[in-house]
Amino acid sequence: MRVVIVDGYTDEPAGLGVPPYLDVYARYVAGAAAKAGIDEVHYFTIDQLRNDWSTSLKLLAQHDLVVVIAGITTPGKYLGGTPIHIDEIFDIGRVEGPVKVLGGPVAKFGYGIEGGTVAVPSNKFRRYYDLVVTGDVDLVVYRLLTEGLEKATPSEVHKDFRLVDEFAQLGARIVVQHPNYGKNLIVELETYRSCPRYVSGGCSFCTTVGYGPVVTRPVEGVVREVEALYAAGVRHFRLGRQADFYTYMAHDVGKEDFPRPNPAAIERLLVGIRNAAPELKTLHIDNVNPGTVARWKTESVEITKLLVKYGTPGNVAAMGVETADPRVVKINNLKTEPEEALEAIELFTKYGSVRGYNGMPYLLAGINFVAGLPGETAETYRLNIEFLQKVLERGLLVRRVNIRQVLIFPTTRLWPKAKKLTARLRQHKTRFLQFKKWVREVFDREMLRRIVPTGTILREVYTEAHFYNGTYARQVGSYPLLVYIPSRLELERYIDVVVVDHGSRSVLALPYPLDINKSEKRLLRRLPGLSKEKLDAVLRGRPFTSIEEVRRKVGEGDYLNYVSV
Repeated sequence: MRVVIVDGYTDEPAGLGVPPYLDVYARYVAGAAAKAGIDEVHYFTIDQLRNDWSTSLKLLAQHDLVVVIAGITTPGKYLGGTPIHIDEIFDIGRVEGPVKVLGGPVAKFGYGIEGGTVAVPSNKFRRYYDLVVTGDVDLVVYRLLTEGLEKATPSEVHKDFRLVDEFAQLGARIVVQHPNYGKNLIVELETYRSCPRYVSGGCSFCTTVGYGPVVTRPVEGVVREVEALYAAGVRHFRLGRQADFYTYMAHDVGKEDFPRPNPAAIERLLVGIRNAAPELKTLHIDNVNPGTVARWKTESVEITKLLVKYGTPGNVAAMGVETADPRVVKINNLKTEPEEALEAIELFTKYGSVRGYNGMPYLLAGINFVAGLPGETAETYRLNIEFLQKVLERGLLVRRVNIRQVLIFPTTRLWPKAKKLTARLRQHKTRFLQFKKWVREVFDREMLRRIVPTGTILREVYTEAHFYNGTYARQVGSYPLLVYIPSRLELERYIDVVVVDHGSRSVLALPYPLDINKSEKRLLRRLPGLSKEKLDAVLRGRPFTSIEEVRRKVGEGDYLNYVSV
């Protein structure tokens, strides 16, 4: 039997699978197939198939089982890939011959197009696929392969992580088929399922509580998966598959909305990963609930220190603040009041802002805002700006601000209000855009100046794409800083750069050290401390044989710290 997995990419509150990230779904499905005795499992990203769509569809038809993974529930802008389009899902569903399975968030929650819209319900795909899996796609595929299509129940879910751990280890081998393998691939690791706030229903708009009560994965299972991934060549890891990393194995999970964190368990996890992957390059996290941090400061300080000790710099604790309007917080059962969120940002600034070897602070907060929630008024946007102004005034640090409009899914409490909410989104569209513009032009620019001042050297940024006469590059990690280099450099290689200017969501940087003899004038003139007169002296005096000769003929200046001959 020949099995093929089509990765249409996923992005949800707990889990990211748009390249260079690889989420758990495809790996678990590959492991389920391997445990069922299938030797031939192929993996393709949707971008690979797009290179020749008609030929790709014929290729899929040559397999016995086609599994499509997809689902964007928290839409964003992506440099590394373009998520599958609904028409492409239909096209694959029309392929004749193989059994076709649709899994991931698109099958469980529906197809999300963009913020400010209503999702397409998953039942729209049932006429095209033999199974639209509302449960765990890896488990359903395993049943299909071992017991037959008629015995596979689309809603079946894992009760614990015993089979998941087996699937995860066996499925680690498919990483070698990923187009980013050996380059900048970073894999998501799952620590628990759902959200501790399931007990109160969670946030009104969120799909994460749709996974049911929290089921926690043992440390040993995560560590064994890391061992398998590391043996397969993976060096970049992100603990991203959880609603709140700080509540992994927390006390009273399932009883309290904000269970007390368990630093000892988190240390066992981090030490286990470090031992399993001794030469890893990236160990980051994703979500942290600011309400947890504000309520349990002692434990949160301890965990933050552990992440600085065992993690790698450039880490971001993405916090769902959602709004700074207390009224909207109450109406939507959100997780934190504005002042609590400020306390959490202060904690990360105090204990996580030490600069690491790659040039970035070890662990800073990230903020998520969601516009269009019930109860929102014009006052909401004023309060949001006031909140961010307090961050600036108190000298705090925030790595990035994510602003999106709510995307309404059938499984959330907002579904009955979908029409009313989308109408309100249109009503507040101008305020939303004004808020976003203020954040980008005022808050983000100032924050980047604080986090990576001019002259900061960033190590190992990976060149990903050309843009006009320049190159976009990023370090590997959680919400990595976008770097623009004003020169068309060779792609898919790691270089060091020096920051020379700041945009709203990116920085301008030069290769470090910059070859003073060979570099273009437009690069040289960006060097910190190189005046127009000194630039003219450089151009007249080239080539130089030593830095000392440059100093003698051109003069002293900060630019000397960033050049070579």
